[in-house]
Amino acid sequence: MSFNIGLSGLRAATKDLNVTGNNIANAGTAGFKQSRAEFADVYAASVLGSGSNPQGSGVLLGDISQQFNQGNINYTQNALDLAINGNGFFQVSNNGALSYTRAGYFGTDRNGFLVDNFGYNLQGYTLGANGNLQDTIGNLRIQTANQEPRATTQIAQNLNLNSTNTVPTTTPFNPADPTTYNSSTSTNIYDTQGNSHVLTQYFAKDASNDWTMYVLVDGKRPNFDVDGAAYENTPFAYDVDFDAAGNLTSVVPVDTIVGGVPVPNPTAVGTAAGVVAFDPAHWVPVIEQPAGSGTFVRNGATASADGMVLDMRGATQFASSFAVNSVSQDGYTTGQLAGVEIDDTGMIFARYTNGQSKVQGRVILANFANVQGLTPVGKTQWVQSFESGEPVRNPPRSGTLGAIQSGALEDSNVELSDQLVNLIVAQRNYQANAKTIETESAITQTIINLR
Repeated sequence: MSFNIGLSGLRAATKDLNVTGNNIANAGTAGFKQSRAEFADVYAASVLGSGSNPQGSGVLLGDISQQFNQGNINYTQNALDLAINGNGFFQVSNNGALSYTRAGYFGTDRNGFLVDNFGYNLQGYTLGANGNLQDTIGNLRIQTANQEPRATTQIAQNLNLNSTNTVPTTTPFNPADPTTYNSSTSTNIYDTQGNSHVLTQYFAKDASNDWTMYVLVDGKRPNFDVDGAAYENTPFAYDVDFDAAGNLTSVVPVDTIVGGVPVPNPTAVGTAAGVVAFDPAHWVPVIEQPAGSGTFVRNGATASADGMVLDMRGATQFASSFAVNSVSQDGYTTGQLAGVEIDDTGMIFARYTNGQSKVQGRVILANFANVQGLTPVGKTQWVQSFESGEPVRNPPRSGTLGAIQSGALEDSNVELSDQLVNLIVAQRNYQANAKTIETESAITQTIINLR
């Protein structure tokens, strides 16, 4: 019996050495989770029971338990390196075969799909045919094509006109003569081909709480090619009124007087006071051709088919300097992919050279009721088992799931000092059990030598 006891001890110590050695070997493996060997004693049983003083029969390996405690977060220079700070696993697919990992070595393949260093596809919420994020889980992909331009449909301004300004003494309005107006501001707008144009607003005070706003695009009448070359330099005019408290009350299109003749303003009052609506025909994009000639012709593009809205509801008239506090417009030129960013909730954004960003998908995390029941399959990956239960998939930072850190990797959770001590203990255990077998052999030999 002592031979079997000693042999079981040798086997147990060998397995302990193997587990410890595997931990040490993977101390530098990103996303690796250390294991420990768990042993149990063995007692012989009989039909009538083992009695009050049973004799042990050795040791057996009860389990190899994985330790899923958090590893250190190590920051890298690759934005597509991902680390999970908290619970959860990345879900990857190898031609439909799902596995789970904490190793966030991700990049893109030649088709733009996000893959790990073994070529497995990272899973998450993908984009639909309309480019919107959907709830379908699939292979995440970065769209590398240029972003198409968008024509401006809305301009929103928040500005202040100085109530202490006096009425200009020089008339009529001339954009080249600053004495004919009090203030001006410019905003870039875009046509359907992504060409940039400059919309300039000039403000001339008429009386207390009453101003005229003149609008030119690229220094020309916005639709001069429609109204005729005779009105090329004639701006659109608007009557801008404020109440006694300095709040905007109305922005109304009015005729522009040229040589005593009124030139109608074709734009209309919008759906709210302070909003002006441009129909597509109210702005015809032009270009100076040849450059420097002073001759402007249509550039082949158009304004947005939805028209363009100028929203000035945030305008005020207070006794302070003219200032544009905020301005925004929704148009942009074409853009090339400049980079990819992933936030802590898993949202993937593509940045373009035109300053825009676009959602490309969303990384999901999976978690299990019993993570120690997962089956390790190598490559720092696990697959689900009966003991682990079914995966629960959700975006990062939802429920008990952790957050994603972009540009970082999770280090192995192996503590080398602990493992080296365990290695010494396992070695001593092996030596001690070998000594048990050696002693039993000596005793047996003594009995054999009896004469």
